[in-house]
Amino acid sequence: MSIAMEEEIKRWTARRKSALVLEIIQGKTTVAEASRQFDLPPSEIEDWVAQGKAGMENALKAKPEDVREQYEKQLKDLQEAYGEAMLELRARKKLESLLGKDES
Repeated sequence: MSIAMEEEIKRWTARRKSALVLEIIQGKTTVAEASRQFDLPPSEIEDWVAQGKAGMENALKAKPEDVREQYEKQLKDLQEAYGEAMLELRARKKLESLLGKDES
């Protein structure tokens, strides 16, 4: 593994993540091996692989989505999820208030 030759990695830059993801895709290493070697959770490496595959798929489309457009869509989705969570929290607090559970 070419990344293994480097000394301890203190910061995982996009370039280093890309190199590791490429080695996993090429079969030069596995998520489990990389997880042990770099003391990273397997789920984090799997996320990098998924992001890499999604980015590669987008780059190979006839008309790739603009990066800004992708981030704006992600931001909108996250804002909607946050709004829903806040509404649920308010509803629970209101219900607790109506049921008298907030009295000490």
